[in-house]
Amino acid sequence: MDIAENAALVVVDVQKGFEELDFWGTRNNPAADDNIAALIDVWQSTGRPVVFVRHDSAKPGSPLRTGYEGNDFKEYVEQRRGKGSGAELLITKTVNSAFLGTPDLGAWLREQGIDQVVLAGIQTNMCVETTARMGGNLGYDVLVAFDATYTFGLEGPFGWRQSADELASASAVSLHGGGFARVVTTGDVVAAAE
Repeated sequence: MDIAENAALVVVDVQKGFEELDFWGTRNNPAADDNIAALIDVWQSTGRPVVFVRHDSAKPGSPLRTGYEGNDFKEYVEQRRGKGSGAELLITKTVNSAFLGTPDLGAWLREQGIDQVVLAGIQTNMCVETTARMGGNLGYDVLVAFDATYTFGLEGPFGWRQSADELASASAVSLHGGGFARVVTTGDVVAAAE
């Protein structure tokens, strides 16, 4: 795997509100936070650009709502912000895709001459997947560090319910099998980036 010298790491919605399991339910991939931290560390130590994305929910009861402490980045992310030698960008959004936030991610990537994007964060099948799909549609080489993401179980139509692991797997298969992104491991990305 080749990681471009200017590949952007996009860290999606790693916010304190996702720790409120009474609201979200059971999560998968307990190692995700360590893997996200490892990716940020490698990107910052190699001078690559890092994009931090924050979801500013407009829903009154959301743990990610603006003005509530759950809207803040998790401590390990906040401690790393501003520490790298490469470019850094903060994007805020109210929808799933980081490409529909403020400032405009696509415009920033074009200005920086960036063609490759590595995604990590929360939730695998929501904001990470939507950002990956849009990135792929826009022509970026998108990699999803699967074990640096996590999600929660969910109920859909007809009483159908899927666990966090089932949803994450379905997301990975759709992204990779559908050609939107390459779904890879943190270890492979770190080894290629160092």
